[in-house]
Order: sequence, then structure tokens, then C-alpha cells
Amino acid sequence: MSDDTTRAESTDAEAARADDAARPSRPQYGEYATPEEQRARIRQPDVTRALDTGASATEQPVAAPAFGEANAHLAHAAPSHPARETSVTAAAPPRPRMVDRIVTFALLAYGLVNVVSSFPTFLDYSLYADTMFALLGVDVELADPAAGRPWGIAAALVLAIGWLVTAAFSWWSVRRGRLSWWIPLVGGIVFTLVAGTLMVVPLMNDPAAWEALVGTLP
Repeated sequence: MSDDTTRAESTDAEAARADDAARPSRPQYGEYATPEEQRARIRQPDVTRALDTGASATEQPVAAPAFGEANAHLAHAAPSHPARETSVTAAAPPRPRMVDRIVTFALLAYGLVNVVSSFPTFLDYSLYADTMFALLGVDVELADPAAGRPWGIAAALVLAIGWLVTAAFSWWSVRRGRLSWWIPLVGGIVFTLVAGTLMVVPLMNDPAAWEALVGTLP
């Protein structure tokens, strides 16, 4: 009886070993998988670990923001006080601009008064010549006073047009917030010199008057 039992147990053991030998060996991780399958498996979440921890298998780890993204987020989240300070600083300069505007328009007004007051003298050239001779202490008369009238009209037109151009350019500069006080000053000097040159031409064409004027020079 015992021999039969022993014989049966040995037979079962041999049969089990035969089954184990016939059964293929268990493959190692990734042994039979292609490289593409391995890469796909690596990218997939660990389902077993998710089940153990109770988390969802489709949850993806939250990546930490890059350095640049963090800086951009902080810049957007920063309070807007610096912007207010910048706007206040940018709005500070109106006082100098206001002074510049006042000076600019004052010079334009002064130039307009000079232009208007010069018209009677320029349009009456004999009066202009007599006034100049009296100021220089010269006792001389023009040979042809009527010859100077066209030059006087031209000089008056130069002053009028020059003032209009200067005023327009000054207004354009003021509207753009630029420093403008120098424009009426330069315009007045330039156009006054041009008009004065035109008024001297008839005197240069009169030999007696010109010789008397040159004689007054040191």
C-alpha cells in the first residue's frame, strides 16, 4: 500500500516536471516587445501603481513651469503700482511745456505788432529814407524817392509772409509737445534781415545817398 502511494506521488511529480518543461519560460520585461511597443509602454501611465494608490490611471503629472513662464506669470500677477508711477512721472513735465507755450505765443504776438507797425514806413519809402538819414545824421535827399516804393512793398510782404510761416511752424511744434520758443525768435531775425536788405537796395542804387551813408562809417 505504501509502495503504491509512493509510486503514485513520484508519478505525479514527474508529470508536473514534464508539464513545467513543456511550458515555455516566462519572458522578462520587454523581452518579446518591439522597440515601438516598449516606447509606447513607457509613455503610458503605470496602471498598477494607479490602482494601488487609488489615483486615476489617466492622470498626468503636472510639469513645473519653465523659468520664463514663471517670470511671465509673476509679471502679469504683479501689482500695477509701477505703471501708475510711470504714468505719474510721464505726466509731470506739463509745467515746462506750459511755460514754453506762453513764451512762444508772446514772441509771436510781439512779432505781429512789429510787422503791422512797419507797414506804414515800408510802404512810404521816402519816409523810411528820411528817418534813416535823420538817425545817422546825414544831410542828403534821394534822387528818385518813387524808385524805392516797390522795394518797400516787397519788404512788407516778406515780413507778413515770414510771420505767417513762423506762426504756422510754431503752432505745429507746440501741438506735438516740442520745445518751440526758439522758432519765433529765429523766424523774426531771419525775415527781418531779409526785409532790411530789400530796403537798403534803393539806397545803394542812389550814388549820392550811398556815398553819404558810407561816409558815416568809422
